[in-house]
Amino acid sequence: MAAFALAAMAAPASAQEPRECGTPASLADGWAVAAPADVAMDAKALCGLDAFISQWPGRNVHAVLIARHGKLVMERYYAGVDERMARPLGIVRFAADVKHDMRSVSKSVTSLLIGIALAEGRFPTLDSSVFDTFPQYGDLATPEKRRITFRDLLTMSAGLKWDESRGYADPLSNEYGLVEATDPFRYLLSQPMAAAPGTVYAYNGGATALLAAALAKGTGRSLNDYAREKLFVPLQVLDFDWDEMGVSHQLGAAGGLRLRPRDMLKLGQIMLTDGQWNGRRVLPPGWAAESATPRINGEGLYFYGYQWWLGRSFSRGHELTWTAAFGLGGQRLYIVPALDLVLAITAGHYGSGQGGSPLQAVIPSAILNGFVLPAVLRGSP
Repeated sequence: MAAFALAAMAAPASAQEPRECGTPASLADGWAVAAPADVAMDAKALCGLDAFISQWPGRNVHAVLIARHGKLVMERYYAGVDERMARPLGIVRFAADVKHDMRSVSKSVTSLLIGIALAEGRFPTLDSSVFDTFPQYGDLATPEKRRITFRDLLTMSAGLKWDESRGYADPLSNEYGLVEATDPFRYLLSQPMAAAPGTVYAYNGGATALLAAALAKGTGRSLNDYAREKLFVPLQVLDFDWDEMGVSHQLGAAGGLRLRPRDMLKLGQIMLTDGQWNGRRVLPPGWAAESATPRINGEGLYFYGYQWWLGRSFSRGHELTWTAAFGLGGQRLYIVPALDLVLAITAGHYGSGQGGSPLQAVIPSAILNGFVLPAVLRGSP
């Protein structure tokens, strides 16, 4: 109970932390800041965030940030129990300069890098067979498996029998098998087929890792180096960690990234602006929209694009579609194009299994639907 109580406390004020009610700090990181009224949001409603979050026992929310019309309008940090790649960190006092595990948000970032490499001619054609790029696994290429394309990997529809729902620690989990394998990609491609490629969604971190391996092969660069040069430096992100993991050095593409929440929010902003950050092009034209196009039925009511989740909310009689990056523990990046709005949430509901604690889905969804969307003023474009 003590940990839960601490998780609800705001971190002490510092030079880099926002003031009361989540007023954002003005830092030299590319974000312009604005008052809520300047972007047609209700300041009084935004000041109710602490009370809104406090209704959940065991809430353990770490940060909530909102950008609208390209300006940072709110950032709020808390103290809470956290971990780094399953290693307990105890109670962490979060602030604007403290990085957080992104977990599977990393998959969506990997997709952004693939778009950049495609435009440079340094990534295979999306509809080409993965075995054309990795001929060393040709002995596994049955006629059905040879139909697996990079587009199928992007949409989690390779058709391979795969189960990550048990959690990493379970030896029966394919995630465990992937990480422990001497050759992770042979392990991945040796799995039996469960469906025709491109027809059925099945969450598969190995698919993201194989995408990263193709990226490294095409660019001749490590994931870290390519991401730094092509994505993070243009976004004015100077402080990040990307644990590449495993003997192949690509397994971290599925979940090894750590960012400051302010920088996490930038990834959502370039999805709104056709890949531009402060007037500088970061993504190829059209890649953000292509990535956020529904490609296949995902889990539950979600559609799935290129490593991005696609969903909808209902607010004041209107249906609002959104694109999102999800990470275990409650890491969420929501992009709501109709409102020109981005929301970033970090939290510590890691739990066990692929789904983590039920709170990791309930609380971020409630923050979006019950707090942020209602704070947009009526009649606001």
